Amino acid sequence: MRANWRAAVAGWHLIVGAACVVAFVVLVRYFVLSVNGQKFDFVALTGNSIGRARIDEVVNTVLDGMSFVSLAIATAVLAFIALIRRRRGLALMVLLLIAGANATTQAFKAFITRPNLGVDIERAAAGNSLPSGHTTIAASVAVALVLVLPPRTRAVGGFLAAGYAALAGVATLSAGWHRPSDAVAALLVVGGWTAAVSFVLVLAQRKQDFVLQRDAHPVATIVLVLAGVVLLAVAAVAFELTDQVHDLDPDELSRRRLFAAYAGGAVGIAGTAALLVGLILATVHHVVPHRGRSTAISGDTPPSDDVTVRLADGEPPTVRLSDREAPTVKLPPDGPRATA
Repeated sequence: MRANWRAAVAGWHLIVGAACVVAFVVLVRYFVLSVNGQKFDFVALTGNSIGRARIDEVVNTVLDGMSFVSLAIATAVLAFIALIRRRRGLALMVLLLIAGANATTQAFKAFITRPNLGVDIERAAAGNSLPSGHTTIAASVAVALVLVLPPRTRAVGGFLAAGYAALAGVATLSAGWHRPSDAVAALLVVGGWTAAVSFVLVLAQRKQDFVLQRDAHPVATIVLVLAGVVLLAVAAVAFELTDQVHDLDPDELSRRRLFAAYAGGAVGIAGTAALLVGLILATVHHVVPHRGRSTAISGDTPPSDDVTVRLADGEPPTVRLSDREAPTVKLPPDGPRATA
């Protein structure tokens, strides 16, 4: 049964990883290489001026806290958490996830060419900005946190991770640093790397490793996944409303239209972050199970077993072995007595 679960979880992460790759390719082809896609990003980016003064302080605080120095510190802390839990393989995979995702983002930014289609003339000279580096930093650290946290705190960590990744992506849009598609692409890069790392972790599990169903967080998973789906549906509606006026110059659009595009981009980023973390939370207890008895660590206790020993005819004595209570021996009334 355990082997079947392991194969199913490994296959699931292959599917998720492939979905992230396909979604990334579709995103690039539409929002980078097509006129309509560039126009939606341009209108959404133009709409970020609405109400910017009210959130400037929050946006600047979030963005100023993200740098390669802070990334290095956060990575070291996450690896340390894994090491104190005696999970050296997990620590290595966390390092690979963060380094791989951020290196991939920088490579894509360098090699993807954004054609000048006459949409955003002022930013054409800046070239390609997809994926967002700041969003990749935030999302990779956030997802890694979910992987290294003990089971009891994963649900809370999942909500914090989704919120932080979404906040970082929306902050880049609000500051005018990135288009909505840049942040969503960054989340897809992190999702692909998370799926790859999770696949390796599942394959590397030992036979004695075990999963406790109490470590699952179905309520938190459902909330995050549903929130992601709803937010992406709202983003799709905003996209459709903006697409109806794609022939107009942004300067000719009303504040309502501009805000719809901006809000649609923001909720699209938030929805992608929530859905990504929800999918990770759904299987993380299978990806990072408890260690087996021979390598058990503090806090990882195998499930209790009932061992039945028959000594004579009649009622069988039961020896109950539990991690919470002292062993007890039940013998039949006329059964044999234990001798020293």
